[in-house]
Amino acid sequence: MNLQVDHIRVDFIIGSRRISNFCWAFILLFGALGFFFVGFSSYLQKDLIPFLSAEQILFIPQGIVMCFYGIAGLFISFYLWCTICWNVGSGYNKFDKQKGIFSIFRWGFPGKNRRIFIQFLIKDIQSIRMEVQEGFLSRRVLYIKIKGQPDIPLSRIEEYFTLREMEDKAAELARFLKVSIEGI
Repeated sequence: MNLQVDHIRVDFIIGSRRISNFCWAFILLFGALGFFFVGFSSYLQKDLIPFLSAEQILFIPQGIVMCFYGIAGLFISFYLWCTICWNVGSGYNKFDKQKGIFSIFRWGFPGKNRRIFIQFLIKDIQSIRMEVQEGFLSRRVLYIKIKGQPDIPLSRIEEYFTLREMEDKAAELARFLKVSIEGI
């Protein structure tokens, strides 16, 4: 989602609260619980979950391994749920031509650096760079080139579904900032 007035443009960045993250967190949680309960059922020699039979599983070594996988999956699921709750990675890119400032704000993990806020001068922006790698793990990222700084990514890798969307976004931003586009 973008918000643009005459001299201010704000691009909102979606963080961890995406449907795919919710799906993976649920799948991981239920899968890990299934593994753990089957492993624990093999220890008790009693089915804790009616549709998951543990009669054929010996506690040593299969039951222990399943409990271990279940606990590991629960930790990973907990991590995913925490990133979703904290909305890590969300924020905005703000371009204020009146003040001449480009600001990046992102939410991070809790702690001293929870809020990430960086500012640059708009006059130092050289261009908008597009990086496109097609293939099995395609990658489409917009970068902003600033004098004396490494390229700064403006978008997530999976944000753009088509090359056309990415080109349109880059063209809008380049037009607003009156800079050139590099890449492709």
